This record gives sequence, C-alpha cells and structure tokens, in this order.
Amino acid sequence: MIKLFTKYALVGVINTLIHWVTFALLYYAAGADQALSNFGAFCVAVTFSFFVNAKVTFKSDATTIRYMFYVLFMGALSVSVGWVAEVSGLPALFTLVTFSAVSLIVGFFYSRFFVFKAKDAR
Repeated sequence: MIKLFTKYALVGVINTLIHWVTFALLYYAAGADQALSNFGAFCVAVTFSFFVNAKVTFKSDATTIRYMFYVLFMGALSVSVGWVAEVSGLPALFTLVTFSAVSLIVGFFYSRFFVFKAKDAR
C-alpha cells in the first residue's frame, strides 16, 4: 500500500501544480470567489489526476462511471473547502493548502477502496 500511495502522491504533486496555477488564474486574474476558483481549478486538475492515476497508479480502466464518481465526490470536497474559507474570511492560500492536503489523503482512500477497487477485493 505504501508503494501505491507513493505513486498517487507523485501524481498528486503535478496535479497540485495544475490546481494551484488554475486557481490563481481564476481567483486573481478572473476575479472569481474562492469556492468557484477552487472548483474550477479542481475540474481541470481532477481530469489529469483521474486518468493518470487510473493507468499508472491503479492500473485500471478509466471508465465514464468511475470518472463521474471520482469527480462528484472530490468536487463536493473541493467546494466545501472553498466555501468554508470564503465564509470564514480566510485567505485564498488557506483554500489551496487545505484542499491539497485533504484531497491527497481522502482522495487516495476513496480511489483505492471505491473508484479503483480490485474486483477480487470484495
């Protein structure tokens, strides 16, 4: 499981860069609020993350239904973190750092045991 998490974390580093750059463009350049900026950045980054993790980390098929489950779950997490930061008056950096940390841990376990669970792991 450590080897699997390491692969997931390495993909996560690239994913985080994609997320942060997109968030900055939406929040600072486009003037969107934190919740919308975080969700928009998430949508771009999650697509990369899903397909790379499906093939490289979990060696699994990247099906439409798996993608939908992953996006909906992680999207709800993304909006929640952004919303909490926004209503609490916390800085945008809080949204980025908190979501990056939470999504790494929660996303790994959700991916491993739900989205990409092995057929023989019943």
